Amino acid sequence: MRIAFRFKTVPFIATLLLVVLGIALGRWQDGRAEEKLAVAAELAGGSTAATLVIGAAPLAPEQAQFRRVSATGTFVADWPVYLDNRPHDGRAGFYVLMPFRIQGTAMHVLVARGWLPRDAVDRQRIATYRTPTGTVTIEGVAKPNAGHVMELGEAPPLAAGAIVQNADVARVAAASGLPLQPFVLEQTSADGSEGMLLRDWPRPDLGVDKHRGYAFQWYALALTAFLFFIISGTISGQRSGNSSGKNGGESSGTERSGTKDNQ
Repeated sequence: MRIAFRFKTVPFIATLLLVVLGIALGRWQDGRAEEKLAVAAELAGGSTAATLVIGAAPLAPEQAQFRRVSATGTFVADWPVYLDNRPHDGRAGFYVLMPFRIQGTAMHVLVARGWLPRDAVDRQRIATYRTPTGTVTIEGVAKPNAGHVMELGEAPPLAAGAIVQNADVARVAAASGLPLQPFVLEQTSADGSEGMLLRDWPRPDLGVDKHRGYAFQWYALALTAFLFFIISGTISGQRSGNSSGKNGGESSGTERSGTKDNQ
């Protein structure tokens, strides 16, 4: 039995575009999953490596990223920055960023000191928290940044005490005029502000399974589009063949009838 297939140009082009799009986006999501796995490996390696002591020399980001680090010095208490829209256990709040001057040098490191709840009545009011006035040693994990949230419109100018959505190291350094190491120290050690600042930092949501799920959906779209084109073309070809056969049969019957009448 011969299988008839009816080729149509427009459905073929649409199918080709969907297949190419599905495969391309599926491969992109696979790539994102591989990137996240690489980050997970860096996190695992950084947690087991020896603590890195921060000094006056600027470190390359890859030297410190995800490593446990420590620094001795003093907080620059008059240059806090508050990152808005950082919820914790379902409560709205801020991350407190503050420069920390390394003892005996002009170098600083930007420290994510902890989380503060937001005032339910006045969102511009910052809850009271303690900042050490003398020399202290702090420890934490070096992160590329303090996290990023979606921000609509142009970011406002950065200043001491500003409440902003996002603030990276370069932006804080430019606004404050302070030389900063190219990473954020996510503080985990005590400094006397416990009970005011929470340091229950969330583990990064790497989302590897999410990316793999998205990749599967895109590949499934490409396969579905291809199968739909094949099946619909086959059904259309069979209908076309049946219609031609029926018309041919009717014509033959008419011719035989005409021949008989003439006789």
